Amino acid sequence: MGVSRVFSYGGKTVWMLILGFVGAAILSVMLLTRTAELRYQRDVNRMVYNDNLGVLNEIKSKLGMTGDSLKSLLSESPAAAADQPYIVVSMADHHLWYKQGREVLYEAPVATGSGKELVGGSSGQWRFETPRGRLTVKAKDENPAWVPPEWHYVEQAHKKGLGIVHLNPGQALSTGDGVITTQNGEVVKRYNNGNTVSLGGGVEGKEIVVNGNIVVPPYGTTARRYMGVMGTRRLELGDGYGIHGTDHPESIGQSVSHGCVRMRNEDIEKLYPMVAVGTPVYIY
Repeated sequence: MGVSRVFSYGGKTVWMLILGFVGAAILSVMLLTRTAELRYQRDVNRMVYNDNLGVLNEIKSKLGMTGDSLKSLLSESPAAAADQPYIVVSMADHHLWYKQGREVLYEAPVATGSGKELVGGSSGQWRFETPRGRLTVKAKDENPAWVPPEWHYVEQAHKKGLGIVHLNPGQALSTGDGVITTQNGEVVKRYNNGNTVSLGGGVEGKEIVVNGNIVVPPYGTTARRYMGVMGTRRLELGDGYGIHGTDHPESIGQSVSHGCVRMRNEDIEKLYPMVAVGTPVYIY
């Protein structure tokens, strides 16, 4: 009787409230779904941009495998791995420690993410933060090459007041005296007289410019590989992040990187042989 009276005397208001609640619930579900899709796309983009197929396994672990991931995380907590060496990075102190239990086996200053945001390009927006929490050393590289993601070219274009143009494999960009194109895994300039010159590997700050636009080379070309930027050694942490050397040692001790943890080359060369693949890394 009470319920019927409510619907009888205030039916319109009650139905409006019910419809409002239902609408809010539907919007919440749609928002959560869209957020999951965006996170998935972000991870796929990072995998491609950083030429790191190992990220695929991380993406798979995020798709419906929460229980297994949580179980794995708990089993690999600091308490359970007390005898295993591990790395600790303090972003506030810009310092790294390699420890076993309470013993410090090695320590050195580092640079970490700037936290700055960049807007532009086809991907829209990036925030350059070092990830906090527990990571793992997934692989090790000597003299690593850096495969720049799109944000690098957007950043350089902003600095120089230039536009962006993507060069696809086999495509030709006119330069007036010839064209810029790809040939045998390289970006080349083919002059009108028939001569062809390789434009070589990528050099930070000296990107290819055509008609007021910085050229974004195709993945897999030498122009999309920068040597020396990551120094002489790299400990890969997955998702495009790592602990590596640098060609800017003056940056150590500051929050200036695009998310990776930088070390002086002489420091990473000492740490590198000590650290095994699978070593936990705690960043806070």
